[in-house]
Formats: sequence, structure tokens, C-alpha cells
Amino acid sequence: MTRRLQEATEDALLTGGRTSQKLVEDAGFSEELKEKLFNKVKEAQFRKQFSSAFAEAGISSSSSAVGEGTQHIATAAPWTGKETTHDAVLRMLDDSRKPLRPELRGKFRTPVPVDMRIKRDPAMSASQRVASARDKASAYAGAEAKAASASAAPGSKGLTPEEREELRREFRERFQPGARAMPNSITGLAALANERIEDAIARGQFKDIPRGKGVERDARADNPFIDTTEYIMNKMIQRQDIVPPWIEKQQDLAKAAHTFRTRLRNDWKRHAARMIASKGGSLLEQMQRAEDYAQAERRHNPRFRKVEETTIPPGLTEDPVMVEVRKPPKSATAASGSADDAPEPPSAGLEDKKPRPLLPPFRDPDWEAAERTYMELSIDNLNSITRTYNLMAPDLAKKPYFSLQRELLGAFAEVAPQLANEIKERTTRVKSPGLSGGRHQTAAASIFDNFGGGSSPRIRLEAEEKAYGLKDWWRDVWKK
Repeated sequence: MTRRLQEATEDALLTGGRTSQKLVEDAGFSEELKEKLFNKVKEAQFRKQFSSAFAEAGISSSSSAVGEGTQHIATAAPWTGKETTHDAVLRMLDDSRKPLRPELRGKFRTPVPVDMRIKRDPAMSASQRVASARDKASAYAGAEAKAASASAAPGSKGLTPEEREELRREFRERFQPGARAMPNSITGLAALANERIEDAIARGQFKDIPRGKGVERDARADNPFIDTTEYIMNKMIQRQDIVPPWIEKQQDLAKAAHTFRTRLRNDWKRHAARMIASKGGSLLEQMQRAEDYAQAERRHNPRFRKVEETTIPPGLTEDPVMVEVRKPPKSATAASGSADDAPEPPSAGLEDKKPRPLLPPFRDPDWEAAERTYMELSIDNLNSITRTYNLMAPDLAKKPYFSLQRELLGAFAEVAPQLANEIKERTTRVKSPGLSGGRHQTAAASIFDNFGGGSSPRIRLEAEEKAYGLKDWWRDVWKK
């Protein structure tokens, strides 16, 4: 009854406020009881004010029934729009390992207390002891008989002492090293190998042997977060050199693009060299003209980056940001302009004292019109392969589509510095004889010169009387 009255008084003090305290004072409680009640009120108010700190420290009465995660969420600071370092580190630790599947996760089991006290053997009744009794005397007698038969040499019964000594000597020689050339059984081979190994160890031959190379073991084989089936399939794919379909399609795309660009550059190099050389002049003038065109190409079409090697999603090709990325930087443009305007030292064999006029980049609209059908079909084929590849590949590996104008500008910029050497090689090329060199020969050469190599045959005569003439040839023909 006293305890219930005390609890009711505490509840009234906690919920009643100043009025309840006044009633307690008027009721005539003792000073000791008043002090105890007021201390409990202050303690309750203090716990209510700093409830989060008590919950985080695990001091409150209700915190024992709440998990650590719930306590962390309840006592965490409100979201401010920025992730804290503690939360970021915890998230990275959670993402560092692949979580186990639900069926592989173990269930929580309540630990069972283990009794560490020494237990006595269970008491046996008289009937159980009689049933489990054994004749130990007969067992001892049988063991003694077996030991005696084992100690006696086989076939030694009825032998004289001299014969027994001779038999022991034979047995002793039989088990000496080198007594037998080779054992006849697997057990004998193992015994011989062990004996030789032990002798080598006793001689110290295994002391200075360097340690061998360790066995390479895959760390992922024992990873509990990787499924065994997934690990085995990945190993099979690596062992058999199997690649994903989008990798094979990427190889096809790279091969087709390389073939198209190589043919485009070779055709343009051959045509441009012929057109520049057809304007006349000496070899040095033709090479100087090609150098001027190369300077103009570098000025109007600088190659600051290889756009075809960039890896971006195809949907972002016409994005304003990507358009700005494809523009040449101002510093690079200024540097190229200053480099073009600066006077270059004359190359070997090309001396030009007068300033050369600025030429526009070399172009041939007729050649472009003649080759446009082939180039458009090739670009459509490349874009079709690129579209198929982008449907298979992940976002980070997707490639942009091809553009005919971009490919032409790239070919013009790459071929322009090579035109001077191409003209020189075409002019100074050695004409090969035979059928393959017939197109390099003059128009006066006959068809027989093409078949004969363009030179008269040389006949080596051994003697005048042995010369093979028309009569001999006529006789050989009619003999057949």
C-alpha cells in the first residue's frame, strides 16, 4: 500500500506541476520524503531533456529492447542536404562486398549455455556389469601366444644353433642397403624411397635447398560473397577465351572502320599527288607546291584531337556541350597560327628565297562527286554496325556515329604532309621489268618486249660447231 501511494504521488508530481508540489507541502510530508520526491522529479525532467544522449549511451530503461540501428536513426542529426564523412565511409564499406543472397544467409541462433562441470560416469547396475564382463584371462593368454609366435623366426623349429645363426645372417644381409637391386612391390619402393630420403636428411643435404615458388591461388575462390556457380562460369569463360557479344561486334566495327579509312587515304593520296604533279614544273617545284598545300591544310584544318577515338553515348553527339568539346581550344588555335606564320627553315634540296603565296587547302570537287556514292554507302554500313554495337555495349563503352564530312577532313589533314614524299617516290621510282612493269614503260615498247622483259636475249655459245641452228630445230620438230 505504501509503494502504491508513493507511485501515485510521483505521478501527480510529474504531471501536476506547481499545484501538486503545493499540495505535497500542505499535506505535511516529512522533509526527507519531500527531498526524495523532488529529486526524482528533477531526474525525470533531466532524462526527458537529454533523452537522445541517454538513448545513444544505452542508459535508458527502454534502450535495451531497441536495436543499435534504431538507436542510431533516432539519435542521428537531421538531414542537411550533404552526406557526412561517417555516413559516406559506412556506405562504402557496405558496398565493398557483394551481399549474400537471402537463402545463403545464416539465421540467428540463441547460444546454448555449456556446462563445464566434470560429470561422473553413469552408475551401472549389477546386471549391466555382468552383461558387459569379459574373460580377461583368456585375452591375456591369446596376446602372449601371438607375441611368442611373432618373435620366433619362420621355419626355425627343429634347427640347430648353427643353422639358426646362418638364417639370421641371411636375414641381416637381406635388409642391408644395396642388398636388392629393386623392390618388386609398391610398398617396397616406398620403403626404399623413404630410406634414401632419411639418409639424405641425416647427411644434411636438405639444409641449403632454396624455397620453391609458391602455388598461385585465386583469392576469389574462397570468397563467401561470390556464388560458386558464378565463379566457375567466369573461370570457364576466361580459360576458353570466350568474349561477350559486344566485344566481338566492337572488333568488327574497328576492322570495318580501319578498312574504310585506309582505302580513303590511299585513294586521296594517289589522286592528289597526280593532280599536283600534273600542273608541271620540276620535281623540286612540285614538292614545294605540295608543301604549300600542307601548310594551308594545317592552317585551315588543324588536327588537335582524334574525334573518332572519343567514347561517348550516341545520343550526346549533337548536344551543345559536346559541340563545344569538339571545338579546338583557343590556345591551340593561336599556337598553330603563330607556328604557321613563323618562317620555317628551308628543307634539304628546297631553297626558296622569295615568300610563297598563301594557297587554299587542296580539294577536288570532281573526285569527291565521283567517290561520294561509295563513301556514303560505307558510312551507312559503319553506322549500322555502330548502332548494333551500341545496343549491346554498356553506356561507358558506346561509340558515336560516323560522319562523312568528318572522315574527309581527317583524311585531308593526314594525307597533306605526305604528298611531297609521294610525288618524289612516284618520280624516282625504279621501273620494274616484265609484265608488272609494263605500265611504267614507254609507248614505243612492243608487246614482245613486255613478255621478254624488255631486253634482248643473250645466248652463250660453247663452240662454233656445237651451235644450235635452224636445221637442228627443223629436224627436231619433224622427229616428233
